[in-house]
Amino acid sequence: MKYDPVCDQEVPECTPYKFEYGDQEYFFCSSECMRSFRDMKKSVARLKHSIDEETRLSFGKLNRDIIKPGICTMCGACAASCEFIEMRDDKPRIVGPCNGCGVCYNQCPRTITTEEDLIGKIRFAYAAQSKLKDVRGQDGGVVTALLAYALEEGLIDCAVVTTKSEAEPWKPVAIVAKSYGDLLNSSGSIYSHSMTIGQLMDSIEKGMRSIAFVGPSCNIDAVYKMQKSPSGFLRLFMRANVLRLGLFCMDTFSYEGIKEFAENHGFSLKDIDAMKIRKGMFEFETKEGVEKFPLSDFDEYRSSSCKYCTDMAAENSDISFGGIGSPKGYTTVLARSSIGYEIFKEAIDSGFIEARPLEDVEMEHVMHLAKLKKVQMYGINRRDKKKC
Repeated sequence: MKYDPVCDQEVPECTPYKFEYGDQEYFFCSSECMRSFRDMKKSVARLKHSIDEETRLSFGKLNRDIIKPGICTMCGACAASCEFIEMRDDKPRIVGPCNGCGVCYNQCPRTITTEEDLIGKIRFAYAAQSKLKDVRGQDGGVVTALLAYALEEGLIDCAVVTTKSEAEPWKPVAIVAKSYGDLLNSSGSIYSHSMTIGQLMDSIEKGMRSIAFVGPSCNIDAVYKMQKSPSGFLRLFMRANVLRLGLFCMDTFSYEGIKEFAENHGFSLKDIDAMKIRKGMFEFETKEGVEKFPLSDFDEYRSSSCKYCTDMAAENSDISFGGIGSPKGYTTVLARSSIGYEIFKEAIDSGFIEARPLEDVEMEHVMHLAKLKKVQMYGINRRDKKKC
């Protein structure tokens, strides 16, 4: 006797209701059960056909990324979507040939496979650069140019930004910028935490009502929570409007650590004109040239909080900016909110910024780095297990 896979009833092998799928023949008690089964399998076939080549991943990939490290939730989504996967001993097991269709990987709640999961919601993505000749910011200098436009047009009263300490070179100091000169002094990236929230609160206390706030995801998240949380400080303060400008960030490092590393390698921080992280290397730029060091050399100086951060692209910002994806000398810009998109477009129309749509291959670079940031907690779990 055979069993109907839909209703679990016994069915004689002579039943007229048979359906072949995946080199296996199934038997049914009625045309209704056979139709339900066939429709489900057709849906799976459609799903397999619809998955892009880039996301067609094998069960082996699911096993390496999710099952072996202990990240699997044992929800059974992979087994429910593939006839060759079964739940055995509280783990998904492959019991037949895997053709790498990607269905199991894309159903798993612990894999990250969509653009929105990786970089958040966006309206439009650009490769852009400043058209202001005296702006010498990081990459394309777009943040400085956008702030300059917003200040000149009276859209903002000030901007909370980070500049370098005059007394201790490359030590971050948060300031309230009210002039174009202030903005120029704050251009460029500093790879240490900056306590910007205090300056935001100070600017509000001094009567500023429209404020641009620049920072990486951790700082942006603080402002976002202060605005959106039921107990947030800014939620009921209706006179303060904050434009959140987020910076792409993979890691930050202690100031003392960077200083120690530089001095150990014969550099004085006051002689370093620019610092950049590019393609896995930490770059020190001086008048003599550019010295590059593997980013892994800075692991001991990495901020502990960065190990728990999964947001590379500052997803809670109105606009995000970073050097990943775009060509050298350009900034990748992700316009998110309606106000962020409109202000950025106005800056383009007013001649402060030039921009073009970000190409697909450029966006893929952004998403690749974003994914590395998203799944780093999985890696930490793996390392901890190896130590045990």
